[in-house]
Amino acid sequence: MLSAIEKLLKFMRLEVDRGYDNRAVVGGLNKVLPWWEPEARASGMDAGLLERVVEQLNAYPGYSLEDRAACLNDLLNELEAALPAETERRTATPPRPRPVDSDAQSAPSERSRRPVVEREPGAPIGLDAPVTVLPGVGPKYAQTMKQLGLNTLADLLYYFPRRYDDYSQLKTINRLEYGEELTIIATVQSVATRPLRGGQSSMIEAVVSDGTGSIRVTWFNQPWIANRLNRNDQIAISGKVDMYLGRLVMNSPDWEPIEQNSLNTNRIVPVYPLTAHVTQKWLRRLMYDTVTYWAARITDYLPEDIRRAVDLPPLGPALVQAHFPDSMERLRAARARLAFDEILLLQLGVLQQKSNWQSVAARVFETPDAWLDAQVQRLPYPLTGAQQRALAHVRADLSSGRPMNRLLQGDVGSGKTVIAALGAAMVTRAGAQAAIMAPTSILAEQHYRNLTRMLTEPGDNDNAALKPEEIRLLVGDTPEAEKAEIRAGLEEGNIKLIIGTHALIEAPISFNQLEFVVIDEQHRFGVAQRAALRVKGQTPHLLVMTATPIPRSLALTLYGDLDLTVMDEMPAGRQPVETHVLHPLERERAYQLIRTQVQQGRQAFIIYPLIEKGDKEESKAAVDEHERLQSVIFPRLKLGLLHGRMRPDEKEQVMARFRDGEFQILVSTTVVEVGVDVPNATVMLIEGANRFGLAQLHQLRGRVGRGGDQAYCLLIPENENAIENERLAVMAETNDGFVLAERDLDQRGPGDFLGTRQAGFAQLRMASLTDVRLIEKAREQAMKINDRDPDLSAPENAALRRTLQRFWNPGKGDIS
Repeated sequence: MLSAIEKLLKFMRLEVDRGYDNRAVVGGLNKVLPWWEPEARASGMDAGLLERVVEQLNAYPGYSLEDRAACLNDLLNELEAALPAETERRTATPPRPRPVDSDAQSAPSERSRRPVVEREPGAPIGLDAPVTVLPGVGPKYAQTMKQLGLNTLADLLYYFPRRYDDYSQLKTINRLEYGEELTIIATVQSVATRPLRGGQSSMIEAVVSDGTGSIRVTWFNQPWIANRLNRNDQIAISGKVDMYLGRLVMNSPDWEPIEQNSLNTNRIVPVYPLTAHVTQKWLRRLMYDTVTYWAARITDYLPEDIRRAVDLPPLGPALVQAHFPDSMERLRAARARLAFDEILLLQLGVLQQKSNWQSVAARVFETPDAWLDAQVQRLPYPLTGAQQRALAHVRADLSSGRPMNRLLQGDVGSGKTVIAALGAAMVTRAGAQAAIMAPTSILAEQHYRNLTRMLTEPGDNDNAALKPEEIRLLVGDTPEAEKAEIRAGLEEGNIKLIIGTHALIEAPISFNQLEFVVIDEQHRFGVAQRAALRVKGQTPHLLVMTATPIPRSLALTLYGDLDLTVMDEMPAGRQPVETHVLHPLERERAYQLIRTQVQQGRQAFIIYPLIEKGDKEESKAAVDEHERLQSVIFPRLKLGLLHGRMRPDEKEQVMARFRDGEFQILVSTTVVEVGVDVPNATVMLIEGANRFGLAQLHQLRGRVGRGGDQAYCLLIPENENAIENERLAVMAETNDGFVLAERDLDQRGPGDFLGTRQAGFAQLRMASLTDVRLIEKAREQAMKINDRDPDLSAPENAALRRTLQRFWNPGKGDIS
């Protein structure tokens, strides 16, 4: 007599022979399930495999031919592999049913117990094995799971739910209330199928009872449920209590026979991100089998003393609870452990990078007091206290014999360029070379003009740091003949200071002795670009600058490998930008202010969140609004248009014309956010202001008022949403970028601050960079580990060392 598996294989092979036309069985392959499933269940077939077969065959009619072939291929392989176990069960004494207890719930199916791979002692076992080693995952499913980033067993372990549905609360039917999400255990009284829309769809309607009352439960377009539910079946049902015609009902709840291990009901249920052809139940079962087996076998790389000091659970149980929590308390503890690990690994990585960089020697540049005082005296204005502190830090770094690796963080207009200029002067005074790389040609040209004025024009004592011919500008559209001349001057050492864009890192550029590198607006550059400029010298001193205010807690995490200097003081005489949030209906007031300012000889920016308006977009867009503003609102003024889709030379031309006063108003997207210096601009009007983060709004606001005149920033949100307007109101309350950055971090998370930071940050799945207490705790422990074993060479840190290497993707990151 054929077993249940052999019977199903017979139909499936016939379906393959027929070319997947779904006619091997009259009505479709899924029609075998009503009689086959009870027989398979009674035979003791593995519950996970049974669930997958039922789910796949029910979905089979809707698959394409290619997907049908892949589906049957995977199922055939799995069922054929299960045949020996089935035969053994049929010839052996039938096992007694085992009660469902806590041990049973965590036990994986025998088919998931794959042979382990031999590793060095302490290393994780088999976690880099492909997902195809798992039952039910063939090549086709592996390709689908790849879209979710699931390639190995380790990927599965760290593929955390996006949310949890708490169905752990049980209630009797007579105590149910509208709107509750919970679980009931009941007996099926009746099951019926009702056709809808002329038979194009259907509704399964069941009435269930628990002795205290009954409730109607419905599922739409899931006809196989009618085949699986039978009168007198006892089931657990989890979902939301709804109401229809005055009676409580449950629509499309999850359900399971109560003799099964509860994965979808009667517990805190994980909800995973999905992709096409992957269902929640299928993935949940796969995750359960994988996590409960492999998490117990993973090596806990966190040293025991640190785990105890911070009061964290072991790694294996934490992984299990993060996927299938027994309680919300255990879930919180598990997430805290995994988040701590991520921040710790992040901190260890940056601390190691810092140690590696500081372990090499750099050229020493001693700067005489008298010479430096003379250079400072030549400046057109006195240095602020913050600038003096920053200058002292740079001077100390250059004379330390170790490479400078410093982040200079200062608000818009705080005078960072002066510090870069004086640092370059200290280095070039000794005959070495300096390079300053900016993200745009406009910003590079701006630096060139400012530094030329600061370092070459004679002052009271005619003690200029450099000659004009020793400073050059190199950008993408520099004429080829001039580029050749600059390349020769750099190689020979005649050019002491070069300012440019990405053109500086092109292969033909070589230096005579590059000893000082400045990266401006560092988050606009990838690590590879920074590294490409750094390797132009031996071990050059590095100064990276940013005008994006970063909260200190975040700076310690993002830039723990850099020494941090904060410039939190504005030059004397700079007036705060007057900021107002306007109702969308008050737009004419903004236009009138612009007209008034233009009549006084000033200029204005009008910023939009989009370039062009899409079919379903309600937001205003720069291209459409430029035309309207020019023809309807400001017909007598000249308006320029700037956006990211324009060619670089077009953008440069528009900005140059605006800077030179040809345009009174510049209509733009956020392409003007960084580095545009138009001292004559006094009005910044930002449409759709609710779409921007506070840090970005502050950057845009910093584009006006740079000439000393009173400037205005007008924010117009798309709607009157109270929360948005409350958030924007912070802009009107303060001009302090650090206050805004803290608020932005609380409200929007760390995305605005990350830029193109190196690896590591992509690995943050649990940690929140807004959790200051967690960051400080992890940093304290990371520093302790780094102090006693910086290379993690001690035997007890071997597992931690391997985990750290995987976390940081070795070979892909620059030291800074």
